[in-house]
Amino acid sequence: MKTPTQTNAIDFDSAKLQRLGFGQPPLRPYRPATLTELRQQLNQQLQTSLEPERILGLFFREIQRLVPLDALQYRHAASDLRLEFGHRGHHSVSYTLSHEGEHLGELILRRNQHLTDEELSQLESLLVSLLYPMRNALLYRAATRSALRDPLTETGNRVAMDQTLQREIDMARRHMHPLSLLMLDIDHFKKINDTHGHAAGDSVLRAVAGAIKRQLRNVDMVFRFGGEEFLILLSNTGRDAAGMVGERLRQAAQAQDYWVEGKRIELTVSLGCSTLLAAESAESLLRRADNALYVAKREGRNRLAMAG
Repeated sequence: MKTPTQTNAIDFDSAKLQRLGFGQPPLRPYRPATLTELRQQLNQQLQTSLEPERILGLFFREIQRLVPLDALQYRHAASDLRLEFGHRGHHSVSYTLSHEGEHLGELILRRNQHLTDEELSQLESLLVSLLYPMRNALLYRAATRSALRDPLTETGNRVAMDQTLQREIDMARRHMHPLSLLMLDIDHFKKINDTHGHAAGDSVLRAVAGAIKRQLRNVDMVFRFGGEEFLILLSNTGRDAAGMVGERLRQAAQAQDYWVEGKRIELTVSLGCSTLLAAESAESLLRRADNALYVAKREGRNRLAMAG
């Protein structure tokens, strides 16, 4: 099912796509096609990937052989998935994608000129080709995320962190971009568990994780590193900027309301920050962040310490 509606502009962060190597598709394809030809080709091509980024990028590129567009935006809140291709246009049409009652996301198509009724009809015919590929991709994404997520906090787990950290270091070196790491620990967390019980402790962990994620960009990654420790990878972020992010996280965690049986718990966090050095290993980067966190704890907690 696809329901066209008008929509306001929505800002999406496409930086992660660019980091992963998904370039913007050409806005004016070189080879026109008929509706029938294009549908047949899309039905074949879109089934070749389980990555939403690739499926939507291919769809955006190919449909312009029939209907020129300036931008495609997609969001699927349940998967925390937000993608953008192309540049903004003044006019837009929005579609809700679903299959047999299963929500498959929101799609926004944009261009500077109005879309004609014929073009809208053609687009709606082509959108059918997206349903099965996107459904399969979202199912695969959900299964993969489940294996790599901490079920309590909905952040990445240690397995995900181990897989991601070295890749991010390699990517930072290849593109000569900075990479920083924050190690965050909830102050006096054991006291919360001992005083209020583990259910309250779990609630605090979830709330802190949520406060962290709300302060970050889409390209930043959060992992539950230990019982009450979180690790935040800040892509393309140098030392000074990482320090500002860390301070923002500290303030956001402290401002969060934590309630247990009608009583508010006062809570603070401490952070250590390290920035990747030339030829530094993942183990060294982690160790320096952990040492900086120890300094923050030793100096009184509720503060950020920077690795030397």
